[in-house]
Amino acid sequence: MDLLLDDSYFMKKALQEAEIAFENGEVPIGAVVVVQGRIIARAHNQTEKLSDVTAHAEMLAITAASNFLGGKYLYDCTLYVTLEPCQMCAGALYWSQIPRIVYGASDPQRGFVATGGNLHPKTTVVSGILEKEANSLLKQFFIQRRNLN
Repeated sequence: MDLLLDDSYFMKKALQEAEIAFENGEVPIGAVVVVQGRIIARAHNQTEKLSDVTAHAEMLAITAASNFLGGKYLYDCTLYVTLEPCQMCAGALYWSQIPRIVYGASDPQRGFVATGGNLHPKTTVVSGILEKEANSLLKQFFIQRRNLN
């Protein structure tokens, strides 16, 4: 299977998680962790539900994947996330030693690139996969949020 098709397929799964977050009143960010073509963890933002500022989709996905694998390192895994990870999530991803991160939309204000967050030196990053879909869901959420206030 073509790598781009794989990335699009798994990003669609992350977008499904983002839609769940949207439906629950959370900022619509979703993530999945994949190893050998198999999803081993799914997560979406739950900061409101859990009253926890660290309950980002990436953080929850890292924990779920680590539990599945039985260890703290995410060797041979890929994280698919709908929005560029923030500095906090980039730090956790650094320590997980995940070799590959794929994200949809960039976050020029809070993303790890803009804030100077570092990933593990062996981690490769692919950006812009289903970027329009990820951005559209985020914009829709914040428009709806403004109209409620």
